[in-house]
Amino acid sequence: MNEELSPEDSFRLEVLLAQDLKAVRLDESNLVLHALTDQGEASIPLAPTCRPDKYLRLVRELLSGHALGSPGGYPVYLSRWTRHGQMEGINLGKLLLTGEPEAVVAVVYSPALTDELARCAWWTQPTIENARLMLRRDAVAKGEMGKVLADFLVEHLPFLQDDHLGIMDTVAVLLHSGALTEAQLETTWKRGKRSNTHYVAFLEMAAGKLPLPRPAHPDHEAIRAALADRIAAGQPAALALERGLSGQGQTFLAAAAEILDRPETQEVVSRTLNAIGRYFSGNDAWPAVVDSPVRDTCLAFAPRLEAAARLAEVGDALVKPIFTRSTAIGSLMRRKIEPVVTPILSDIQLLVEKGT
Repeated sequence: MNEELSPEDSFRLEVLLAQDLKAVRLDESNLVLHALTDQGEASIPLAPTCRPDKYLRLVRELLSGHALGSPGGYPVYLSRWTRHGQMEGINLGKLLLTGEPEAVVAVVYSPALTDELARCAWWTQPTIENARLMLRRDAVAKGEMGKVLADFLVEHLPFLQDDHLGIMDTVAVLLHSGALTEAQLETTWKRGKRSNTHYVAFLEMAAGKLPLPRPAHPDHEAIRAALADRIAAGQPAALALERGLSGQGQTFLAAAAEILDRPETQEVVSRTLNAIGRYFSGNDAWPAVVDSPVRDTCLAFAPRLEAAARLAEVGDALVKPIFTRSTAIGSLMRRKIEPVVTPILSDIQLLVEKGT
């Protein structure tokens, strides 16, 4: 069987490649080549002269030879470099002309990605993973594609279902991008009621500006006044307690409690514990036991101060000894981590207004 491009395809491809192309994609199921040009989209139905997979390889070899000067097809070494950001010196736009899915991934991974390149890459390969990768780049998030990709990810969040890592990473990228409207932020936050995994990235990245905040604890103002001198002096326990009793703090704690009451995966647990520790410690290490001068001065607040102090020491180190010995998830994992999680939930309840 002849393993060459048909004369008709060869001619049409040569005419197409003479134009100023932006991107090329191959529909392998229907054997159609699509191209993005300044004038819009163009399509060429292919007429194979051999097995379809071999014929598509011949087409890709032609495309690669034209775009990269590599007649053997997309260079193998680029595949190895794709996910390490080692694409310096390569014209990213030319990679989108090769018809290779791996070449598109190389573009979306690149730190040199621009808004225009993102538009072309998105036309070529519109997937959730590519949307997440591109939205991490400020040039894309702040460009015209930022809104396009954010809308896509919000729309497709429900389809992730039990992909808890995918949910956390998607919400994290959406928050990082700053491309969400207030309504989209609230919608994404509300999804936590059906799947508490949605809360995790909020606790990690937006702990001080959570959507739909709860009222502050009724004792918030009284405790803030009583501890005013210590708060002003930057005393860690006082700062942590004041933060936890604020409206944002109550929202944070309620969400953290919902997650830890029924986490689904080890990653959810680890990231939530780290978020709690960061929120209450302000990233500063300090003792989990409140110093005696604070205890002597604020006896009425000592249990809450101590709870806030213990929450500042929370982190994934508490569960690593368990997780290194087990790959359990779901209910079995929850039983294994119960001795760790139960005291944390008790401390959270000390700081949360009853009935909220």
